[in-house]
Amino acid sequence: MLLKAFARPAVLNNVASNMVSRSFASQVSSIPTPAPVEQTTIFPKKYGGKYTVTLIPGDGIGQEIAASLKDVFKAANVPVEFEQYDVSGLTSSDEALFQESLASLRRNKIGIKGVMFTPTSMLGHKSFNVTMRKDLDMYASLSLCKNVPGVPSRLSNVDIAIIRENTEGEYSGLEHQSVPGVVESLKIITRTKTERIARFAFDFALKNNRKKVTIVHKANIMKLADGLFLRTCREVAEEYKHHGIAYNDMIVDNTAMQLVSRPQQFDVMVMPNLYGNIVSNVGAGLIGSPGLIPGCNIGREYAIFEPGCRHVGLDLQDKNAANPTAMLLSSVMMLRHLNLHEHANRISNAVYETIESGAARTADIGGTQTTKEFTAAVITKL
Repeated sequence: MLLKAFARPAVLNNVASNMVSRSFASQVSSIPTPAPVEQTTIFPKKYGGKYTVTLIPGDGIGQEIAASLKDVFKAANVPVEFEQYDVSGLTSSDEALFQESLASLRRNKIGIKGVMFTPTSMLGHKSFNVTMRKDLDMYASLSLCKNVPGVPSRLSNVDIAIIRENTEGEYSGLEHQSVPGVVESLKIITRTKTERIARFAFDFALKNNRKKVTIVHKANIMKLADGLFLRTCREVAEEYKHHGIAYNDMIVDNTAMQLVSRPQQFDVMVMPNLYGNIVSNVGAGLIGSPGLIPGCNIGREYAIFEPGCRHVGLDLQDKNAANPTAMLLSSVMMLRHLNLHEHANRISNAVYETIESGAARTADIGGTQTTKEFTAAVITKL
């Protein structure tokens, strides 16, 4: 594995296939890629037998879990060359480097990243994470929330695919101050974008023999916006009835209660952006840690893989205590996207065997091992 790194300039330092597969070794699932098979521009770049992948470690624990990823890939002889961009959301001066990373993603078609911090106190500083998904129209976000053998959790038999629309809703970023003390924030819901995320969710259920899709909404209060989302999803659901896929809908506050009382009732969930962010974090609590949930963002032409809970982890930065499991399992999803199934299986099996056997566990899942010790244990299992 080769690595090409692009750091911030010194002055700034202050789908090859039409599907990708699930990261769990014991039950491989496929993720529908919303591009027609004949569209050749979706193919990731490959030179000299190696795929070129854009790597953005992100802030907080990003550099540490990215280092774990690179070490595991090197040990497994994965034919991937990384173009690394050390973009940080902690400073607005990284805009030029961020644009370079976007250009890299447009070239390579595929990337893997940590989470970039978005400060709440800097009004003019946009979220690099949201901007990336919107600029590349990676509209479908998927987080896989499943119990991991060997990790104690409050509830068992949890296996939920959380699908959220990535490009509109409350994340549209359209807000303004009408007069001092009065702010208007616009939530955008469109039929076109709702229909495509609904089709993505039902296609996922169809391809993976899942039986039910739950539509999450707040249409009882937001009758126009969430009402449109709910009606459109119901219309799409009717097209899949002959496949035997059931559907129901649930108000988002009731969803939160049902998740922590009886999560086994959920199979595939589809929802607008903000609700998906909250639900995926509730899911992390159900299975034991946000460090266990892999995820990806899929568009018509581009795909980027990242931990499903999108936690920055600034409090754990440089403490060698982060759990790299979510990053490693997200990379397994990426390898399946590249049809590198043998490498994906080796890494996936190694991660699960390391956790289940107790060979190494980080503090968040009841162990005492460091990030580096966990990584070393995974490598020995390869």
